[in-house]
Amino acid sequence: MAEILKLKSPADFIGKQGNGVISFGSGQPDLAPPKEAFEGIDLKRDLRYGLIQGELKLREALAREYAGSTAENFVITNGASEALDLIFRSWGKGAVPAGRQEKVLLPRPYYYSYPPIVEFAGMIPVYTDLVDGRIDLDDFKKKIKGCRAVLINSPSNPTGRVEAIETLREIEKMTQSLGVYVVSDEVYKDLIYERENYHINGDHVITVNSFSKTYCMCGVRVGYLWSADKKVVEDVCEMKTHTSMNTNLVGQDMAMSAMKAPKDFIAKQQKIWLERRDFIYKGLTELGFDLWKPEGAFYVLPKCKNAREFVTLLYQEFKVITYLGEWFGAPNNIRLSYALDIKQIEEGLSRMKQAMKKVNVI
Repeated sequence: MAEILKLKSPADFIGKQGNGVISFGSGQPDLAPPKEAFEGIDLKRDLRYGLIQGELKLREALAREYAGSTAENFVITNGASEALDLIFRSWGKGAVPAGRQEKVLLPRPYYYSYPPIVEFAGMIPVYTDLVDGRIDLDDFKKKIKGCRAVLINSPSNPTGRVEAIETLREIEKMTQSLGVYVVSDEVYKDLIYERENYHINGDHVITVNSFSKTYCMCGVRVGYLWSADKKVVEDVCEMKTHTSMNTNLVGQDMAMSAMKAPKDFIAKQQKIWLERRDFIYKGLTELGFDLWKPEGAFYVLPKCKNAREFVTLLYQEFKVITYLGEWFGAPNNIRLSYALDIKQIEEGLSRMKQAMKKVNVI
């Protein structure tokens, strides 16, 4: 395991499982998808090329969930990650004078892929630091000027925090007046414990979502973007034509069928996540960690001294995977996902307690 001594990114841990390993790493729900997701798959039909924009029936089904929308407002993508990648690369491919780069505002801590996605597009990330896990509007107002877009994630990975509706409405108005796009990553919108989701609106808004978290279908890789701006949709489709082409049709069938599941499927999930949230929060605070209590998603971001040493020790000696906060722009923290059952969480916390005897983390 010597290579793990120099942790570089979540890639060091993604996909590692079994052999007694307890992973608080990837945010992959361990719950089963709705049984409806496995109905309606037609391999004879689905092993062909499909529409670049996504199958019409799936886009029509999504349109019914977004007021005033039609199928033309959506592009079906290979998970939310591809949607984000295509959005920013479509902006960064020469739309400004040579030698000048566009800027994108990112709240920090951020999901670890956000800065690379922006940089791969040839754009520059600019950061506004969160206060107690939420956007500081005063700093936001200063940093947003001169940016092409802002990327918001609420509920948040890695903080588990949910932005106040008043803040989201203020950002909605401010960016509209400045002509700045809002890219709203809402993959956890159905995993909010405190209130209903607030969908930011406007022609300058691009919503990104996925079937991975709501319907426990991470590996199927089906996501989508919504935009009222026709040019955004057209530019993304043009780029997708020359990269991944269509999103897999089996996955689109599963996604469309999953949407037919009873509404209480999501409510039952929320109850499970809430129970796990309370359990891990109580357990970590009893161990002495300082952390925010999540209001959504399934992540906690406790403060942690000697984080790199602790994360390495946990994996090498105790077979527990946690993520370095520095990967998320939070160097004095570690991030844990509680997308695993209570018994595993309990055992993982027990091993962490033993590891804490060897490393000073509080």
